[in-house]
Amino acid sequence: MIDASIEEMLTERKQKFLIPANIVANVLETNNLYHAFLVLTKNQYAKIIVLDNDGKYKGLLSLSMITDQMLETERVNVNKLTHILVKDVMQTDAVTVCDPYDVENDLRLLTDNPFLPVVADNGDFTGIVTRRELLKAVNRLVHNIDERYDITKKNETIQ
Repeated sequence: MIDASIEEMLTERKQKFLIPANIVANVLETNNLYHAFLVLTKNQYAKIIVLDNDGKYKGLLSLSMITDQMLETERVNVNKLTHILVKDVMQTDAVTVCDPYDVENDLRLLTDNPFLPVVADNGDFTGIVTRRELLKAVNRLVHNIDERYDITKKNETIQ
């Protein structure tokens, strides 16, 4: 469990944790992989959110998932991408969170993920929490904690 004082400092600017859905790049599950490939490469992303037509979260799609579909034995076939839909290759079991401000959970999950999709209980995609934003909070904490607290080392017991 995170110490309450540490958590308080980490969450002082918690409004920065959530990057809202309306500014997060995404593709629809019914888009073809060619379209998704263009979106990913134009935005220089490795992974992107997949939604349905109603804005419900469906999964993630990575550049490597797309390139796997293009590879043939002796060549790369980009034309194949126009015949394959995003929903046919996307990852549907990616970890998501409901509460973007649960710092302890976010820290644990962001260890292995560059971002976390934030999904409401009804399936609406509300945004993402990024490792970058949480690391900014950690950076602020480690550089400013001594302005608020006197830190002393606990006495070690001698056996």
